[in-house]
Amino acid sequence: MTLRSPLIRAVIALLFAVPAAVAGYHAGLGLAHIGIPAESWKQAMAMAGAIVVAATAWARMALSAAPDAGQGIAAGVTSPDPLTSLAKQG
Repeated sequence: MTLRSPLIRAVIALLFAVPAAVAGYHAGLGLAHIGIPAESWKQAMAMAGAIVVAATAWARMALSAAPDAGQGIAAGVTSPDPLTSLAKQG
């Protein structure tokens, strides 16, 4: 994401989160039909699936790093992998 405005980033995240919620609902409902006999519990599991999937999509899109948050090693962030760090040094 290269957008600087938090409002525009939130709108784009919402555009990803809404279809993800629908998909999570239907996936949860499909899995609930396998082993839950009560309709109310099926709906509860489907709603839980929708919330989890939508929250994950929202978090991944809205909370991603801002475009000017850092430039890797130039900003003081080092690689967590020591082999990669050694390869870059020499």
